[in-house]
Formats: sequence, C-alpha cells, structure tokens
Amino acid sequence: MTSRFATTLFDPDATPCPAVARHLDFVDYTAEVPVHSHRKGQLIIALYGAVICRAENDIWIVPPDCAVWIPGGIAHSASATWNAHLNYLFIEPGAAALPERCCTLAISPLIKELVERLTQQEIDYPPDSHAARLTRVTLDELASMPQQKLSLPVSSDAKIRAMADALVNRPDDRSTLKAWAKRLALSERSLARLMQRETGLSFGRWRQQLHLVIALQELASGVSVQNVAAKLGYESVNAFITMFRKTMGSTPAHYFAERKISAR
Repeated sequence: MTSRFATTLFDPDATPCPAVARHLDFVDYTAEVPVHSHRKGQLIIALYGAVICRAENDIWIVPPDCAVWIPGGIAHSASATWNAHLNYLFIEPGAAALPERCCTLAISPLIKELVERLTQQEIDYPPDSHAARLTRVTLDELASMPQQKLSLPVSSDAKIRAMADALVNRPDDRSTLKAWAKRLALSERSLARLMQRETGLSFGRWRQQLHLVIALQELASGVSVQNVAAKLGYESVNAFITMFRKTMGSTPAHYFAERKISAR
C-alpha cells in the first residue's frame, strides 16, 4: 500500500484555465487527505466507494452519484473508503455560478460523463480548444444541479466537537443526552441548547444524521446492511432500514440500485 497523499497528484492552481479535472483511485494513495486549501474551488465526484470531507465545521458525505462542492480558499480534509474512485473538478473562482458555501450536489449522468472527458484533457488547454468548449458546457450544467442534505454540522465548540469525535469513532454508543451532559460537565438543558445553537439540530436528529453519513459511506464501500446496522448500534436490521427509508426516501437496496441505473 502506497503512502502518497492525494494532494501530491498535481497543483490545480498552476493553470489559469477556468476548470481542470483529474481522476483519482484511492488504492494508489493513503485514505486520509490532510487539511489543505487552494485558490480554485473543488468538486469531488464519487464514481465508486465513498469519501467524507471535513470543511467549515461540517462533515460532508460523498456517496456515488453525488458530489461535494468546496469553494476556493476553504481549508478542508478528506477520508475515503479503500475502494474509492473519484473525479476531481477544480474551478477558478467566478468561473461558474456555484454556491459560496460548501454543499453536496446531486450529479447528473451528463455531468459525470463531461467531467470524465475532462480528466483526459491536458491541464493547460487553449481557450478556443475542444476542452475549453467541454468546460463551458460542464460549468453551465453544474450550476443547475440541486443541493442534497448530506452534511453533518459539527461546530467549533470544544464540547460539541469532543462529543462528535467520540460518536464518529463509536457510532454504536447509545448514551442519552443526559449521559452526555454529565460527561461534558453540563446540565441536560444547557447541552440541548448548546447543541441546537451550534448545529441547528436536536441531539437526536444530529445523531441520526451522523448514522446516515456513516451508513452511506459503509454501504457504498460494500459493507452489508446487517453489518452496518450492527456498527451503528441498531437492535435490528429492520430498525436501521426504517431510519434510512424515512431520511432518504427509500431502502438502502433501492437507494443504491437507483444510482447504479442512473450511472448506466
């Protein structure tokens, strides 16, 4: 297993072109990408497997057929499943009408194909070239893609971050809000208010969103529904499937089947 970081792939800011794309298989790099930033914004598209990004005090999940958009200048890090195949699209500030904050975007098959074509182009292409025309179409299409609610707000508050880090490492921990308040030397009411103020979610909703983020990453890497349910501490597989269906609109099997069909 190689120890190279994905950030050594190339420097996206070395070219003035409005957008450049590169393909990345994480089997060739370490799964952890350290905190870094660049002038160009970065679109991360998961072709297979999944990647989790940390930026702006949020955790962002990139399951198949979605992408995370990170505007230029924002420090971020990432961790990928061992089998993750990604396409990166680096975009010059102002070159596309994209959000000013990090977000997850749904990605159409057309955009996936366009970005794939761009990964085969030279980094420095003439403004009147075929690559330049592909880039213009890609950026126009990308601006129309809807946002998806696949992030987990974490906050910079030390107590919230400590709890978040602990639950990311042990997602099967089913401790109540009262128990966490005791661990963090807060009253239950104070922790509930702090959680709502810092993340915009109740403790129960936040933990459910954490489970969804982890579930999407694990399922995308090929882990069975039974093992994912056990890792998240659900008493039964049916309880986990019910949670997934309520939040994502379909069962795990249907969710990923639909995305495979879309990808084809």
